[in-house]
Amino acid sequence: MDKIYIKNAREKWMENDATFHQLYPKEIQLLAKKHWTPIEVARTAADFLVSQKNEKILDIGSGVGKFCLVAGYYKPDAFFYGVEQRKSLIEVAEAAKLKLGITNAFFIEGNFTQLNFNDYHHFYFYNAFFENIAGTDKIDESIDYSLELYNYYNRYLYKQLETKPAGTKLVTFHSLENEVPRNYTLVDARMDNLLKCWIKI
Repeated sequence: MDKIYIKNAREKWMENDATFHQLYPKEIQLLAKKHWTPIEVARTAADFLVSQKNEKILDIGSGVGKFCLVAGYYKPDAFFYGVEQRKSLIEVAEAAKLKLGITNAFFIEGNFTQLNFNDYHHFYFYNAFFENIAGTDKIDESIDYSLELYNYYNRYLYKQLETKPAGTKLVTFHSLENEVPRNYTLVDARMDNLLKCWIKI
């Protein structure tokens, strides 16, 4: 009975974005439209990124963890890691994870440049660097922003992705594609080209 109840409760949260966002505090819900991955996007991305058991997917700039939580629900045999600089958002993500009972999503507090990309098979990127451009919507003012950081992060991610082995998959959402190396081939584009799927050749 308990397992059935938990399963039904999870399904309820995944019905639509408005329902899912009720997992979060009100101030977090207000940021959803511009900053959190829609369920449809997360599910589509997970379907593309995961092709076998035990694959590790990294979400670069995971915010309140929505991609990892939704993807983790739909792909229970894979592992989803979100890296986020803001401790407050990590705490929100962990609270939502607990409510959902998701066991294959994990959240790392820190800058993505501190990670070893060899620990992950594939990658999801919802333009986490865009906040650094002047005049764009910011999640908050708790971290530094600058055009220099925007360029640095793009170059760093580009170089890391460039060194990954052939077959590495990348999903970008709302990206200007500055971080996508030339040796990645576009294999699918949806939602007016906002969601793109890439494979390293």
